[in-house]
Formats: sequence, C-alpha cells, structure tokens
Amino acid sequence: MRLTRWLVPTLYIVFLLLPIYWLVNMSFKTTNEILGGFSPWPKNFTIDSYVEILTNPVWYNGYISSISYVIINTVISVAFALPAAYAFSRYRFLGDKHLFFWLLTNRMAPPAVFALPFYQLYSAIGLFDTPWAVALAHCLFNIPLAVWILEGFMSGVPKEIDETAYIDGYSFPRFFVRIFMPLIASGIGVTAFFCFMFSWVELLLAKTLTSVAAKPIAAVMTRTASTSGYELGLLAAAGVLTIIPGAIVIWFVRNYIAKGFALGRV
Repeated sequence: MRLTRWLVPTLYIVFLLLPIYWLVNMSFKTTNEILGGFSPWPKNFTIDSYVEILTNPVWYNGYISSISYVIINTVISVAFALPAAYAFSRYRFLGDKHLFFWLLTNRMAPPAVFALPFYQLYSAIGLFDTPWAVALAHCLFNIPLAVWILEGFMSGVPKEIDETAYIDGYSFPRFFVRIFMPLIASGIGVTAFFCFMFSWVELLLAKTLTSVAAKPIAAVMTRTASTSGYELGLLAAAGVLTIIPGAIVIWFVRNYIAKGFALGRV
C-alpha cells in the first residue's frame, strides 16, 4: 500500500517531465544526430543552437517582442479588470448580470473570429506590426477572464471593510490600493498568471498582427524550415527558451496560485 502511494505519483511526474527532458536533450544535439537514431542523451554535446539564438538579432528580438506584448497585455488586463470586478462584486444595477455574461461571451469566441477585423483596424491606424497590436487584441480575451476571476475573490471580502475604511476617512483610491488590494493579492496573482500564460502561448493573433518588427518567437521558429527540412536542434533550443519565462512566472506566483485555487473561482 505504501509502495503504491509513492509509485503512482512518481510515475505521473516522470510522465509529465519526460517531454520536457526530451526537448532539452534534443536542444544539445545536432539535427543529424537527432535524425540518426534514438539516444537518451547527447553523444556529441553542443550548444551551437543556443549560441545562434542568443547572438542572432532575428531570434532574440522574437523573444523581446513576445515578452513585451505579454507584459503590456497583463498590466492592462489586470488594471482594467480590478475596478470592473469591484463594481460587479459591490453594486447591483440594471442589467448587471447580463453585462457580466456578455463579458464572458467574448472569452468564449475563438481568436480566429477576430483576426481579420483586428488586422484591418490596426493596419488603418498604424498599429500593425507593433507589440501594442497584439497586447490590445489579447485584452479582448483576458479582461473578461480577469474580471470573472477577480469578482469571485472580491465577493469573498466582507463589505463591512469598505464601510469601516470610509468611516475612518479613507478616500476610495487610497482604500482600494492600501487596504482592499492586499486582501485580494492572491486573486491578483492568479489573474496575472492566467493573463500572462494565455498571451504567451496564443499564436494566431500574434502571427496575424505582426510582420517583421514585432514578430513573436513562435513565428520566428518557423524560420528553421529549409529545403533540407527543419533544423531540429535549433527548434528544440528555441522551445526550451520559450518555456523559461512561463516557469519564472509560475515560480513567483506559486503561493498565490495555490491560494487562488483554494479560495477563488479558478
């Protein structure tokens, strides 16, 4: 019984980590070695793929572009969702439930539906091929999600705290920043995490709304294709470096995520 209790989680963790290990393993091989046969570790260890990515402007600019629009989107989404979620959690007004449902319907639509309208709009106003184009497009999906998550956390905070703060002479901005936001810090962390991850992994809008200057790393990775096939080692190294930002975000908000899953509507 004790053996089963440890064996099952161990096998599950190994199953989850195996693809990541294999990606890292491939990143230190040449394409010829990868195609040459099966090997659990590199026979001819090389870091040429990483050197190429970190020294070639086309490659590292792809990472910079991706990180830029992801950060912009996360900040905008959380900043706009906080007051909106507070209004939904504290006030009742005509059509509030319908408006809340309408926000969520935007999140239900696939990104492909909005690709052409966004392309024409941003081309007309000069935002095409900029990080702002992708960041603002992702807001259409992330803000409704952020409002929904934060509203669940805010509804769990007693309204008496608001009333007590006003009696003590706090203005609304001061109360919201100094008292209310620390109370829902775990919710903000969870919201930022989901906004970051959606924007980081979304490809269709990011590729459609950029061309050269703001091309995301996922689009740059298609450059590995040539007449002789894909440069698999280079592609694997790019994939490893793509995982790192998400892992860093998870590390910093890990405690908030645990609280968020326990307390919020995530």
